[in-house]
Amino acid sequence: MSSGFSGVLQLTDLDDFITPSQECIKPVVIEKTASGTGSKIKIQNDGSYVQVNEGGDTEKLRRVDISLSDCLACSGCITSAESVLITQQSQDEMLKVFQNNKQLRECGKEKESKLIVVSISIQPVLSLAARYKLEPHDAFQRLSGYLKSIGADVVLDMTLSEDLSLLESETEFLERFRSKSGGSKTCLPMFTSSCPGWVCYAEKTHGSFILPYISSTKSPQQIQGTLVKQLIAKNRSYQAANVYHVTVEPCYDKKLEASRNDFYNEQEDSRDVDCVITSIELEQMLMSQNLSLSDIPPAEVDFPWLEGSSSTEPCSYKGTLVRHRGTGSGGYADHVMAVAAYELFGESSAQLNFKVLRNPDLREAILEKDGQVVLRFAVANGFRNIQNLMQKLKRGKCPYDFVEIMACPSGCLNGGAQVRPEEGVQQKELTTQLEKCYEELPIHTPKSNPLVQEIYANFLGGMGSDRISTSLHTAYHAVEKMNTALNIKW
Repeated sequence: MSSGFSGVLQLTDLDDFITPSQECIKPVVIEKTASGTGSKIKIQNDGSYVQVNEGGDTEKLRRVDISLSDCLACSGCITSAESVLITQQSQDEMLKVFQNNKQLRECGKEKESKLIVVSISIQPVLSLAARYKLEPHDAFQRLSGYLKSIGADVVLDMTLSEDLSLLESETEFLERFRSKSGGSKTCLPMFTSSCPGWVCYAEKTHGSFILPYISSTKSPQQIQGTLVKQLIAKNRSYQAANVYHVTVEPCYDKKLEASRNDFYNEQEDSRDVDCVITSIELEQMLMSQNLSLSDIPPAEVDFPWLEGSSSTEPCSYKGTLVRHRGTGSGGYADHVMAVAAYELFGESSAQLNFKVLRNPDLREAILEKDGQVVLRFAVANGFRNIQNLMQKLKRGKCPYDFVEIMACPSGCLNGGAQVRPEEGVQQKELTTQLEKCYEELPIHTPKSNPLVQEIYANFLGGMGSDRISTSLHTAYHAVEKMNTALNIKW
C-alpha cells in the first residue's frame, strides 16, 4: 500500500537539539531494609538523601550513577549527552591523572608514570581564539603552552587523522558507487559517521534499517587515538595502557564516542581516547585559575609522527593551523565529491558549488555529464534536516549519493560544547565569526601530506591490509527498544 503522504511533506516543528527524555532510566536492584510504613526521606544540607525509620535512626540512601556505557546501551532517549553526569570523561578526572603523574615523577618513579598526550581539534581552537580575542595560530600555541604547564607531555593537532578519515571515506564511497553501478546491492546514499550525536540517534531510532548506509570509516578523534596508542606509544617505548590520551573537542557527544566498547582494546586494556575535554571546559579551567589564554606563554605544537622514520620529506602544515576545503566539520562532502567527479567521470575542473535549499543547514551540489545528473551530494546539519532526510530514505525518495551529516546546526563550529557567546552577542553572530575565521586559514589537501603514504605503508601495512580495516574502520549497532511499563507514555 502506497504512502498517503505527499512527497514534499517536511517536518518543521522539530528542535535541532534533542535532549534526554523522561524515558531515560537505568533499572537497578535496590537492597531495601525491612521497615514499617512510618519511614520518611529527608534531604540533608549537603544534598544527600536519608531515610528516617520509625525508631528515629537514619540510613543514608545509595546514589545511583549513570555511566556513559549505560547511556549508549539504553534506548530510552536520544541525547546530546549535555545533561548526563560524566565521571571518567571530566576535567576533574583529567586533572587528577595529571597531578598523580606529576607526583610520581617528583618521587623518582618515572617508570610508573604515564605518557600524557593531548590532541586538539581545530574547532575548539577557533572558539577559544574568539573568546580571548586572539589570532587562531597564536591561540593554538598558547593552548599548547597551557596544557603542557598543567602536565601534558605531548600536544598534537589532528590534521593527519583528518586526512586519513577523508581518504578512507573517499575510498569507501568509490567502492560503494562502483559496486552499485555493477549491480551490487551496496547501499547508497553513504552517510558520514564522524558525528557521534547523529550516529547515536541513528542506532537508537532507526536501528538496523539505517546502519548499512552509514560509513564505517572512523572519525578523526578515534583514528588519532589509534595512532597515539599504537604508533607514538611504540616509538617512545610505552605500552598502550601507559599512555593517557586526551582529546579537545567541540561537543559533548565526543565523550560518548570515546566510551564506545568498539574503541576499547581488551588485549591491551586500553581505550583509544581516555578522556575528552571540550572548549567550554577549558574555558572553565582557565577561569578557575583566574587566567586568560592571552596570559599563557606559547609553546610549539608537537610533531612526533616522523620519530623512528627515515623520511626526510617536509610536511607543509607542520607547526601551522590549517583547514580542509569545505565545511568547518571536516569538509567530507566537498572532498569526496571532488575526488569522485575525477575518478568516476574524469571531471577534474568541475565547479562543485553547494547551494542552499530550504534552509542554510541543507545544501546540495550536483555534477552533470552529457545533460544528465551523475552525482548528487548534500550537507545536512541539525536534527530537523536529518529527520526529513530519514523520512525520504524510508519512502525511497532520497536523491543523494553522499550526505555529510552533523547533529548541530551549522556543524561542528557551532558544537554544543563550544564557548558560549558573550553578553549581547547572538549565537548565530558568533558562529558566523567562527566560520569566517575558518575560511581564512590556509587550505590543506590530504594528498599533499607525505605522512599519509608513510603511515599507510609502514604502520598500516599498505592499501587493503587487515590492519587498515581494524585501525581506520569500525562498526555500528542497532539498539533494541526496551519494552517496559516505564516506557509507556500516558
